[in-house]
Amino acid sequence: MRTHNLGYPRIGSRRELKKSCEAYWAGKQTLSELLTTGHGIRQKNWQLQQDAGIDLVPCNDFSFYDQVLDMSLMLGAIPTRYIPLITERQLSATDLMFAMARGYQQDGYDITAMEMTKWFDTNYHYIVPEFTAAQQFALFSEKAIDEFKEARQQQINAKPVLLGPVSYLLLGKEKEQHFSRIELIDRLLPVYLQIIGKLYDAGARTIQLDEPCLSLNLAEKERQVFSSAYHNIKAAFPDLHIILASYFECYGDNLPTVLQLPVDILHLDLVRCPSQLGDILASPLLSDTMQLSLGLVDGRNIWINDYRHSLSQISQASSKLGAGRIWIAPSCSLLHSPCDLSLESQENTLTPEIKQWLAFAKQKIEEVVTLRQLASASPAAAATAGLEANIRAIESRKTSPLVHDHNVKQRTAKITDADARRQHIFAERRIQQRAALKLPLFPTTTIGSFPQTKEIRTWRAALKKQEITPEQYDALLKTETEKAIRWQEEIGIDVLVHGEFERNDMVEYFGEQLSGFVFTENGWVQSYGSRCVKPPIIYGDVHRETPMTVYWSSYAQSLTHKLVKGMLTGPVTILQWSFVRNDQPRSETCTQIALAIRDEVTDLEKAGIRVIQIDEPAIREGLPLRKENWQEYLKWAVRAFRIAASGVKDETQVHTHMCYSEFNDIIQHIADMDADVITIECSRSQMELLDAFAAFRYPNEIGPGVYDIHSPRVPAVDEMTALMEKARAVIPADQLWVNPDCGLKTRHWDETRKALIAMVATAHELRKTVTAAV
Repeated sequence: MRTHNLGYPRIGSRRELKKSCEAYWAGKQTLSELLTTGHGIRQKNWQLQQDAGIDLVPCNDFSFYDQVLDMSLMLGAIPTRYIPLITERQLSATDLMFAMARGYQQDGYDITAMEMTKWFDTNYHYIVPEFTAAQQFALFSEKAIDEFKEARQQQINAKPVLLGPVSYLLLGKEKEQHFSRIELIDRLLPVYLQIIGKLYDAGARTIQLDEPCLSLNLAEKERQVFSSAYHNIKAAFPDLHIILASYFECYGDNLPTVLQLPVDILHLDLVRCPSQLGDILASPLLSDTMQLSLGLVDGRNIWINDYRHSLSQISQASSKLGAGRIWIAPSCSLLHSPCDLSLESQENTLTPEIKQWLAFAKQKIEEVVTLRQLASASPAAAATAGLEANIRAIESRKTSPLVHDHNVKQRTAKITDADARRQHIFAERRIQQRAALKLPLFPTTTIGSFPQTKEIRTWRAALKKQEITPEQYDALLKTETEKAIRWQEEIGIDVLVHGEFERNDMVEYFGEQLSGFVFTENGWVQSYGSRCVKPPIIYGDVHRETPMTVYWSSYAQSLTHKLVKGMLTGPVTILQWSFVRNDQPRSETCTQIALAIRDEVTDLEKAGIRVIQIDEPAIREGLPLRKENWQEYLKWAVRAFRIAASGVKDETQVHTHMCYSEFNDIIQHIADMDADVITIECSRSQMELLDAFAAFRYPNEIGPGVYDIHSPRVPAVDEMTALMEKARAVIPADQLWVNPDCGLKTRHWDETRKALIAMVATAHELRKTVTAAV
């Protein structure tokens, strides 16, 4: 048996990549220093995996921003608006990449960023390739080749990893009508062959091609493109060993096509879909030479591997195929896992009892190697290799009183349908809300957070180190909150927010105040670019003991006669953006969280907060990849939101926020959530997402984001107004709000002030236009 890994975290165990990128963007570091940081992270990652005993170590899994964007640059799929940055500004490939990801607004240029969306059902975001009918491809960057040569120089037994050609097209977007991006395969494939040829000439004999779209429902034409493309690749490189990797789901009805592709090693995600192993082993289409890569170690979650279960799967495969045709691997790239559990000290809340149940990326690599050793060892040797300790840890979690709370389980069992319904339908609630809130046409608001400055982060760190008292910290945050309230009043925002200066993260903040959660010091994972998050770990039953947000919302409301929104994260998002326990259905855990949020919502209303936002940006993200599984998920996810939101009176206005989501195929379920107002990301897509709401005749109110907060670029009033005019063309004016795409936590105050002043001016222009029309 052999071992390999599909990909390793690229942020660095201490977030070195984040710090270096942000220093470079701020002009505090040179390009050479940035590139040196990347080189160091790659070398450390490769050596760690090889020293652990991984036979084939991935390369080209590193990126300064996003692996899909890297592929676009390699293929020369650069939108025309960026061409002047090459021909006139002569930007480096690195600076061009950042411009495509973040936008470019300097030296007289004002160029928007490319779209960004979720990578399947993860919280990682990728930069969406843009295609036109006349799209051409040409080798532009040799990143994959350069990094393979770099690994070889370090004496690493490396395999290049490339996003496969068909998934690359399917993950992109047509920027013109009347053509399908899949039709571009004949123009795209020659450049892929050129890249593979250069890798082959450099000494690569095994290449991993990631085709995660094989986990989706595909049309027959798309399957035919897969078949044609891979036969062409194999014909060009008959001696090349191809690892075909898909993950996050089964191959499903794509399996007959997959088993007939001319690939040497087929990777299976046996964490998400263990049943496919039996199907594949029993299939008459499985050739006598195809090898199987068993994705046994969970690349998406942090729980230790159950060695007994994995060994049974290895035995099932090896008894049919022989050990020589078996590879052992994680289920997917470890990009989605924190770096190293050993960096967690004994001083935080991660107790030894809980810690024994966990494995991060470094430990998962060790698990892969251990599984190979256990599968090859005698029973006596297996015991010394850690099997008995693993069994004890697995069994202790099943019975631990830390995990199970009888009262929580009883409460969820008693929920009725009435608990998931508001008192009256939206049409009736809307009348009461308009009378109570007295908002103007095109009301303005923000999504919740304001910039978390270096000073605020310093205060939080000082409190943690006991360098300042809780009272001093509280006073500092009150001053910051009052400044934010006064400034919003000054520029004329209609529904204010308190700024969330007390919050470290929109999920972590709540998890810290809920039972059943535990936290890490260094459990960071990449969300997009330099943005890293530290997901909480849900290890046990969840409930709320005391109010979580009422103090700060009430304080902010006491400072102004204007409305202040109460800001909460919704149950599905808390679930999806945490590392979730895997010993009970996710629906059960989500319902427990929903009840905790419901308690908070009702307490906010009692405290006089009349507008409450329950963010659910992850509800689309959690959708199963295969459509046949959608209904079950949507049923419990929508119900969880309604449980959280339905404990208040009709005149209390409930908002929700969603970003980077395609709504067309689930618009009925979005409507079923029955939020009074939904705010959505729309600016990067030029309001295209509103088409789904317009076609459906969405009855509730909508705030389409008018500017992209993931870019430092500040749009002008006429640009925002043009976007809102697009919205007005498909949505009645009295249903529209004006707001940014998302929260402003990661932005700087200078750009935030300019953008929000322009946003308020946009609303005023719209009101004049509508009044004049009437």
